Amino acid sequence: MKNDTIGFFGPVGWGRWDPSAPHAVTVDAGRGFLAAQEVYFSGWAVDALAKVLAEDEELMRWIPPRRMSFVRCEDGTVRVPGRPAQPVGELQQAVLRRCDGTRHMAAIAAELALDPGEVAAIVDELVRRRWVTRRLEVPAATHPDLALRRILERVPDVAARERALAGLAVLERGRDAVRAAGTDAAALTAAIGALEADFAALTDSEAQRAKGARTAPCRGLVYSDSRRSATATAGPALLAHLEPLQLCLTAARWMTNRFADAIRARLRTVHARLSADGTPVDLATLWMNTLPSPHPDAGDLIDAAQAELRAKWARILDLPPDARRVRLTTAELADRVRREFDEPGDGWSLARYISPDVLVVAEDADALARGDVDLVLGEMHCALNTMGASLFVHQHPDRDRLVAETTRDFPGPRLLPTLPKELPLRWSTRSRPSLDRPEDHYVTLVDQTGDPHRPNSVPSADVRVEDRDGQLTAVLPDGTVHDVLDAYANTLTQRVMDRFTLRPEGEHTPRITIDRMTVARETWQLPVADVDFADDKSEAARFVRARHWQRRHDLPRFVFVVSPAEPRPFYVDFDSPVYVTILAKAARRLARKDPGARLKVSEMLPTPEQAWLTDADGHRYTSELRFVAVDLTVTGTQEA
Repeated sequence: MKNDTIGFFGPVGWGRWDPSAPHAVTVDAGRGFLAAQEVYFSGWAVDALAKVLAEDEELMRWIPPRRMSFVRCEDGTVRVPGRPAQPVGELQQAVLRRCDGTRHMAAIAAELALDPGEVAAIVDELVRRRWVTRRLEVPAATHPDLALRRILERVPDVAARERALAGLAVLERGRDAVRAAGTDAAALTAAIGALEADFAALTDSEAQRAKGARTAPCRGLVYSDSRRSATATAGPALLAHLEPLQLCLTAARWMTNRFADAIRARLRTVHARLSADGTPVDLATLWMNTLPSPHPDAGDLIDAAQAELRAKWARILDLPPDARRVRLTTAELADRVRREFDEPGDGWSLARYISPDVLVVAEDADALARGDVDLVLGEMHCALNTMGASLFVHQHPDRDRLVAETTRDFPGPRLLPTLPKELPLRWSTRSRPSLDRPEDHYVTLVDQTGDPHRPNSVPSADVRVEDRDGQLTAVLPDGTVHDVLDAYANTLTQRVMDRFTLRPEGEHTPRITIDRMTVARETWQLPVADVDFADDKSEAARFVRARHWQRRHDLPRFVFVVSPAEPRPFYVDFDSPVYVTILAKAARRLARKDPGARLKVSEMLPTPEQAWLTDADGHRYTSELRFVAVDLTVTGTQEA
């Protein structure tokens, strides 16, 4: 019952806004259920193969050495954050400057007219001093197998190259068999089993990663993403119902502004300390001195911004005590929202994006067409274009169109930080930002993720951080200047992306509806210690006691539950013994971890019978509309 986008059972479906459309929403079911389906390797699986291939010394002779991103070489010295400058010989300096991840050692020797053995010895010394790395590193990519193949195909040694490519080809054939199996359960099971056996034989490692707090999604060797045949067209009748969103967008912008202001102040303080003796400050040094990024105080700062956000909404909404349902209008709230929140955008580059998830409540197709619908605001992701994630970009029929839309939002080059390959509970290969352009600058902050062959890539040690008229700027080697916050963009977004709320804190908060949009579902914060049915060993007794617990708290039949011990919300139907058992297990896990914790229980809205999306055979599916709003008050954006 969750709107998870994954595989053939949760495909991406694309739609468009049409200002001349006669109906609120029109759905074209298309031909068949899926228009496209692809099978991808998980990044960790290809990394495991690369680790094994790197044991081949003949292959590794041709893998280019790369200067560590935090190492700066200038004026006969090497500088590493937190350490005194180290003198370096002229020959070592010449080799170090050429260790850019694109030249193998023989090429460096040829450029410097040196003996290859001498260069190899120098590189070994640079590696020993941790100024250079020489590993078979696969850049972060939607297709990590293709990234590895490109690296291997550059190896001049035919025998070493073919040995490595043969190992990769084994996994590629296994992946192709999984793709060919489609949704045939027997064939798919056999193909995955064969791929796992081949992987285990090649890498001598497990073909599935264990589930845990330190494991990102994509635990299997491969995963599938699909595009649905159905498309939707939304018109003015639906757009009119979105007017309450403007109130939320204005408040969300205020929150990102406050967080950006607070982080800027902290970064200026650190920069002032580092530059007090007149020494130029590079981005690597600033970054190292603000870990955990974007700053050690970041958690407290966003907590404070969110608390102020809640307080402002409390004044605006003025909710009556003990209410279950509150109805308001945009007209009566607009002036209050402007007084509390209205100001132009002044955050980092990504802060101009806010991505709402909106659910449509419609009784039938006719009501949907004429716009007789209600809307529900699911989540509102701040400082993030969710449509830029790999799983969406690569399921769009025309990626170039998405890139063109990005250029409307950012007419000039952006400064983009390289990201870790994955972050547990946050992102993996599927959710990595994938709307980069050749003109964008990538600054390497994290090793093992960037592609050295990509144009406009620069190590963080080569980026100067300068205070210009009270604003910290990142100055690239070519003289291009960016707001230094853009180098921190993704860590800033991680802190703020799920923090928007207009719901007050409390044991119970009402459903809040503005015009025809529910902006907050009715929610309960219930002590896990009071989930008295969780430990009952009899399934029948547990089910009956759960129903009593439901009625005692006046909970609806369908709810979503958030547990501090679980990574994602989960669905519960109190008429189903199976779902009651799932709830009981989650409650037991949380009680063991933190007996004083609370479960957050929210009404399901829309309910299953209000699903409006159908296929050609009339089957209903849950769905949500995902789109991105762009703040046009930010300098440099072009009006859409």
